[in-house]
Amino acid sequence: MPRTVVTGGVRSGKSHYAESLLASQSAVTYVAPGPVPDAEAEPDWAARIAAHRARRPAHWTTVETADVAAAIRAADRPVLVDCLGTWVTRTIDDLGTWEVPREEWEDDFLARLDDLVAAWSASDQLLVAVTNEVGWGVVPAYRSGRTFADLLGRTNQAVAAASDRVVLMVAGRALVLP
Repeated sequence: MPRTVVTGGVRSGKSHYAESLLASQSAVTYVAPGPVPDAEAEPDWAARIAAHRARRPAHWTTVETADVAAAIRAADRPVLVDCLGTWVTRTIDDLGTWEVPREEWEDDFLARLDDLVAAWSASDQLLVAVTNEVGWGVVPAYRSGRTFADLLGRTNQAVAAASDRVVLMVAGRALVLP
């Protein structure tokens, strides 16, 4: 079955486009790997999550987990992962790597990424993943920002290499990359 990665900048229409790719499916597993929002501490993030939840069809099943590989392996229907950027964030949180030297956590992160790519590659379901495109702007001033950009870039490359199609969203327009 086709595997599609939908990438682009913030608010470029990635999630909406990805959801449209699965709109005709009778059932979809929506995997939300990001940190669980705290409405009091992060009202803007909580509002974004609430808007995504409200937009999903009632017949879609939502799985909120950092173990995206297990969710893909367990799926008996098409899967939408939204998004790889939040998976990287949650994985960094789980490993406690934001300000820790790379040699202390890199093998653990790469093992989780390898597991995700293996599940992605082995699935017989229609798969769509949303991700953020990083690296087109200023190099982050802080280690945490550089770590995130580096790991998301590596994640995007690995999942895209195991995919049949990569779509770049720009201003709500889908550009299928060769």
